Amino acid sequence: MNMSYTKLPFRSLVVVCATLLALVSCATTEQTSVSPQAAPSLYSNAAPLDLRLSTWPYPYATKEFKTSLQGQPATMVYMDVQALGKQKGVVLLFHGKNFSSDYWAPTIAGLTQAGYRVIAPDQIGFGKSSKPDVAYHFDDLAANTKALLQSLNIKQVSVIANSMGGMVGVRFARLYPGTVQKLVLENPLGLEDYSKDIPPQQNDQLLKLEMAQTETSYRRFLQSYFPTWQPSFEKFVEVYVRVQKGPDYPAYAKTSVLTYQMIAEKPIVNDLPQLKMPVLLVIGQKDRTVFGRRFAPPEAVKSLGNFPQLGQKAQAAIPNAKLVPIDGVGHIPHIEVPDQFVKTVVEFLNSKG
Repeated sequence: MNMSYTKLPFRSLVVVCATLLALVSCATTEQTSVSPQAAPSLYSNAAPLDLRLSTWPYPYATKEFKTSLQGQPATMVYMDVQALGKQKGVVLLFHGKNFSSDYWAPTIAGLTQAGYRVIAPDQIGFGKSSKPDVAYHFDDLAANTKALLQSLNIKQVSVIANSMGGMVGVRFARLYPGTVQKLVLENPLGLEDYSKDIPPQQNDQLLKLEMAQTETSYRRFLQSYFPTWQPSFEKFVEVYVRVQKGPDYPAYAKTSVLTYQMIAEKPIVNDLPQLKMPVLLVIGQKDRTVFGRRFAPPEAVKSLGNFPQLGQKAQAAIPNAKLVPIDGVGHIPHIEVPDQFVKTVVEFLNSKG
């Protein structure tokens, strides 16, 4: 796709977007507009991060898997954490759009203590993995993840998937049903067809809005995920701001636009009846996330993002599904209530059937 804005110098891009700062916030993160008088940066003295987050620490050692995406060489970075004691099985984790595999740290610790080996990749286009300039598709991400498992000689896994990762996880389970023993969907996106209410967006316009992002607006967006904001969540703002400070931010922003289009174009709601393996739906009951919210007509937003209802509908649509609602929790239960999430998931993984 031709996205000429990324060919401009970073300073020029900022000038182009400056007039939008008071009116817009990031198109790919659906937050509302912010005041032009942003709060002072908390990271003014922090070093910039590059496109691959090279110096950003992960909770476990990372490895690299050499692959390709639509003919372009690519590297998938992943964590492979061994089970403590006798291994019961392997768990594969799929992260959300605005996060990387490092946010699974408490889940990885709990699963390995419970006897599960954990594979936690950064999908191509995210985190420490490559970010090629291509049109992204869930099927391609799923195929690369399958190739990663084959390289590790792993034949079967249980899958845990959050937010956008839920969409990747469902496609992975549909494409490779013999590989997926059990599937956990944690507040997944795609349980409703956004295209019915969200008008299509042009890449150039999305990029303008992305480049107009501020530290204040990004923090406000992330706060919408969590009913109660904790100081420990600030690290998710930090990584974004430090990338924004570096010379690779235009390429980072462009990738965010391309992956926005992937989500907008490929809902998974029609895949749900085809899932044959046992499925656990873990749904935070305070989640009202609407992908592309800022582009939807106000009357449409009222009926979108009702995760308590979406969870019930998904349970009814999936042949072998169990629903566990979690009160007082938003979009990312595994961060908000990590112990409860791990306990719920481990019970499901340990159960027969």
